Amino acid sequence: MENRIAVISIIVENTESVETLNGYLHEYGAYIIGRMGLPYQTGDKRIHIISIAVDAPQDKIAALSGRVGKLPGVSVKTAYSNVTSDGE
Repeated sequence: MENRIAVISIIVENTESVETLNGYLHEYGAYIIGRMGLPYQTGDKRIHIISIAVDAPQDKIAALSGRVGKLPGVSVKTAYSNVTSDGE
């Protein structure tokens, strides 16, 4: 299967979801190229902004995004590149 390059953008508003989120990222760690996380305080609300660069089959990217998006207080969007690579 052909791999796609993508960026998964995650905004965490509920810190109780962080442990589960990190478990998912660990589970898909073989596909992660890099990760950047930024804490951000706006008024009395603290959020975390995370960008994950991945090189994976499209179904794996969609599965990770879907699982992350179901977490309470977590928003996710995925941007796919037209660049592909040889798969697993």
